Amino acid sequence: MLTALTDRLSMSKRTRSSLGRRLRWTGVLCLALLTGGCASYHALPLAKSADLAPNLAALDLALPTGKIAPARPLTIDQIGLLAVLNDPALAAERGRLDVAKAALLQASVLPNPQLGFGFGALISGPATLSSYTASLSEDVSAILTYQPHVAAARAHVGSVNADLLWQEWQVAEQARLLALNLHDLAAGIAILQRQQHLLAREVAAVRAATAAGSLDLRAEAPLLSAKANAEQALAARELTALRAWHRLDALLGLVPSARFAIARPVLAPPPADLAPLIASLPKRRPDLIALRLGYKGADKTLRAAILAQFPALVLGGSGGRDTSNVVTAGPQITLALPFFDRNQGRIAAARATRRLLRAQYRDRLDAAAGAAESLAADEGRLAADLTAARQAKTQANALFRAARAAYGAGNLDQRTFADYETAALSRALNVIDLEQSLGRDRLTLAVALGLGLPKTRLVAGHKDKRP
Repeated sequence: MLTALTDRLSMSKRTRSSLGRRLRWTGVLCLALLTGGCASYHALPLAKSADLAPNLAALDLALPTGKIAPARPLTIDQIGLLAVLNDPALAAERGRLDVAKAALLQASVLPNPQLGFGFGALISGPATLSSYTASLSEDVSAILTYQPHVAAARAHVGSVNADLLWQEWQVAEQARLLALNLHDLAAGIAILQRQQHLLAREVAAVRAATAAGSLDLRAEAPLLSAKANAEQALAARELTALRAWHRLDALLGLVPSARFAIARPVLAPPPADLAPLIASLPKRRPDLIALRLGYKGADKTLRAAILAQFPALVLGGSGGRDTSNVVTAGPQITLALPFFDRNQGRIAAARATRRLLRAQYRDRLDAAAGAAESLAADEGRLAADLTAARQAKTQANALFRAARAAYGAGNLDQRTFADYETAALSRALNVIDLEQSLGRDRLTLAVALGLGLPKTRLVAGHKDKRP
């Protein structure tokens, strides 16, 4: 009998040991399941130095139409697209879309059910058992407002994406305008250098004639004044070109000393009929689309706030056993009594935000239409002025050619011949300035009308190379 009792005790120990191992493995498995979907931390150190590219070849040159050859002159459109791909400030702004997507993910997740458990150990008294209670509940209010919250977050993602597209358009426009200005500044600088060389040659000839006694000393004064003005104009244009290069290099993510060739700009005239384009601006301009989506998100947020004014309701079930072995179970309802807070503060804020966005959209739409019409009027005036300036340039060149022939035949003195050449150079410089103004207005008008730029983000899904 003693042997049988010993065997039973040994078997009981083995059973408890096996049960303990099973419980431990079950606990480990539950812990692994609970922590398997958890995020982990990874350090993301800051950059220790600047990451400006030394030349075009070091940039991201992959455009949708193909990779750009950095050794060839770039068109202003190519320069604008390269700025979209490589502008450091624009790359920093793209993080806003990740934040908006994270907010959408958060809005798309329902709150977790609440599990409650309580245990009361029997210490003393007539009872025979320890007690326990358990409950499981879920916030019903979060389910009622789930759809409008998700719709508002989704509209916010679309609004941020459209706003980023508009920023890409703005960066491309800045780069194209700078490239246009640099090309025209280079042409103007070449003319001013030629004019300065001409005036220096004329001053030298007058000084020689004065030294020989054939001219009075006063003849040199107007030439010196004209030479000083030409030198000042040349220095001003060279400084303007230097600053334009610095701004363009910054947009492209290049070092300030980087230089490259810019092809001659070719700009198409604007459409003859602007009315249909202005009428369709809300469907094409990314900034207007962003405001419309922002307004939609604000409207959905207002709906969610109105739904949330009803009393917060939590439904669930609970059960338990008391110390006398009585087991109970039943539903559990928690209802907030709306004596003080009926969500009126959030409703008022949501309504005010919707009104604000509506007014902002109205203002932006009016400004866009007015800017397009104003630019079109300016473009028409500049085109007429440019036509007249080109005619004047043609006449000045014809007079210069006739004066050169007369000077070669000895029928014209050098001073008069130089005046004809200076007039021809001034006319050419005036044409360049008008071409620059007309090109600037045409580029700005194209952006105002939503023409000539990608309709979707050029870097959607593009991973930035910088840390």
